[in-house]
Amino acid sequence: MPLAVQFSEYGTPDVLRVVDVPPLTAGPGQVRLAVRAAGVNPIDWKILRGFMRQVMPVEFPGGLGSDVAGVVDQAGEGVTALNVGDEVLGASLTPSFAQSALADPAALVAKPPSVPWAIAATLSGSGITAWEVLGKLRISRGETLLVHGAAGGVGTFAVQLAVARGARVIGTASERNHEQLRSYGAEPVTYGEGLIDRVRAISPRGVDAVLDTSGRGEIPDSVELAGGPARVLSLVAFDAAGTGIQVHMTEPGAGRHQALADILALMEEGRLQMPIAGTYPLDEVAAALAVSESGHLGGKLVVQPTRHGPL
Repeated sequence: MPLAVQFSEYGTPDVLRVVDVPPLTAGPGQVRLAVRAAGVNPIDWKILRGFMRQVMPVEFPGGLGSDVAGVVDQAGEGVTALNVGDEVLGASLTPSFAQSALADPAALVAKPPSVPWAIAATLSGSGITAWEVLGKLRISRGETLLVHGAAGGVGTFAVQLAVARGARVIGTASERNHEQLRSYGAEPVTYGEGLIDRVRAISPRGVDAVLDTSGRGEIPDSVELAGGPARVLSLVAFDAAGTGIQVHMTEPGAGRHQALADILALMEEGRLQMPIAGTYPLDEVAAALAVSESGHLGGKLVVQPTRHGPL
C-alpha cells in the first residue's frame, strides 16, 4: 500500500503521521501520479494549524500538499492528453505529500528533461503566484518594483520574472540572502525599522509598485513608497484590505498553462533559477513544515516521497 502524510486534528507538525493508505484509482478525466517530489508552501502549515479552516476546512483524516511533480502511472477514462510514463508537473487533486496522487490533466504540463524533479515540484504554487501578481501589478519595462520577502519561494520567482520583463527590482531580505538576490539582478535591502530611508537612498523617487510576500507589517511603508495603495499587493496581509491595497489568493483557472510555459522557457534559457533550501522524506515532513513556518528561507522546501535517482 502507498504511504501518505496525514493528520486527524489541527495542531503543530507533531500531529502528522506517515500511514499506509488504500491505492488511489484514477477516475474519468483524471490521472494517477507516482509522486517524485512535492513542493512545500506556507499554506500547508497554515492548513495544518487550522488557520484556513473557514475557507479550506479539512475532512479528517486529512493530508497536505498540492504542488507536485511525478510520473503518470494510470490514466482514467477519457484522458487523451497524457499517457502512462509521461513525466509531468503542476497541481494535484489529492494531497501530494504522498507516494501517489490524483490530478486533472488540465492542471499539469510536461516536465522538461533538463528540469530536476525537486525544482519541477516548486513551480505550480510559487511560480504561478508570482506570474499572476506581476500581471495584477502591471509591472513593465523601466518600472521599479519593491518585493518584501524577496528570497522566499514566491519572492524568488517574482524577482527574476520582473527582471526578465525589464523592471528594476529592490528586494527586502536577511543580509545572508543579499548576494543571492544580487545574482538574480535585484538590489537588496534589509527589512525592519528605517526601511523607507534605505529604499529612498537607492531610489529617491520611491517605487512604482510593491509586492508583499512576508507579512512583517510593511504595508504603511509600502503605501508611502508607492505613492498610494493602488499598486501595493500582499499575499498575506488580508487584514489590510481596507487600506485600498490589493490582496491576492491564487485560484485555479485560465492562465496557469501560460504561466508555467513562460517559467519553463526562462529556466531552459538559463534566465530563471530556483534554489532548493532543503529536501525531506515523508517521515520528516513535520521538520519541513517547522522550517517553512520559521521563515527566512533562501529557496524552496521539497518533500521527496520516494528516491528515484537524482533530484
